[in-house]
Amino acid sequence: MTTETQPPEQTLFSGHPALLPSALAALVAILTLGLALPFLWYRSRQVHYRITTQRIILEHGILSKRMDQVDTYRINDFVVERPFGQRLMGTGNIALTSIDRTNPEMRIEGIKTDVLALYEKLREAAQDQKMRRGVRTLDNSEHAV
Repeated sequence: MTTETQPPEQTLFSGHPALLPSALAALVAILTLGLALPFLWYRSRQVHYRITTQRIILEHGILSKRMDQVDTYRINDFVVERPFGQRLMGTGNIALTSIDRTNPEMRIEGIKTDVLALYEKLREAAQDQKMRRGVRTLDNSEHAV
């Protein structure tokens, strides 16, 4: 009987959404002469993302906190979003769907990193975790071959 050891969990990304996630947010900050910055700061700091090779953790709140987690092997699909205004600011979004009952859809928004590279690492980690756990997904759609 062989027992395969789980590799240590590696952090792929940890941080908050960008203070100015899009060109529109930057324009609002400029037009309000900086008065919008406290609101934008609060909105940015109330969310913390930790993305690892084994799970995605979203922590919401500043004083009162709530944590949501999705294991990577439960992820079914990814969508990378890089709207023009976000590309100008070097940010992007990743939307994912999973078989998690409490959180079937999750959005990682406005992160200042190379979202395409993060997506590739996350997709690879999800596939690796599925193989390690022997998880197989069935496609019941009419377009499946």
